[in-house]
Amino acid sequence: MSYLLFVAGFGVAVTYFLWFRDTRVFLRTALPGYRAAAYHGVAYATLSLVALDIALIWDEVVGLGLILLALYLQGREKREKVFSGEPVLDRLLGMTGRRKDKGTG
Repeated sequence: MSYLLFVAGFGVAVTYFLWFRDTRVFLRTALPGYRAAAYHGVAYATLSLVALDIALIWDEVVGLGLILLALYLQGREKREKVFSGEPVLDRLLGMTGRRKDKGTG
């Protein structure tokens, strides 16, 4: 087992983390961009998990390429700006104001 499998595992973890963060922001704000990102995140997380299986069974480089593709596609999703001046940890964890806080719900 090579170190590339650990890199692939970390890439899968990052893909899932970004999916969960987009889902959390959508549940707190109900913005359509984060809704689409959360829905598409399911497919990207699945792609990265399948890519990890490919890296384990067949070829590590192909698996890493597919994980990189999933991360690239996940980053291309159009999202609204919901963060303005929050600390880095709040942005990383997706901590944003709720719908009721913004006066829209």
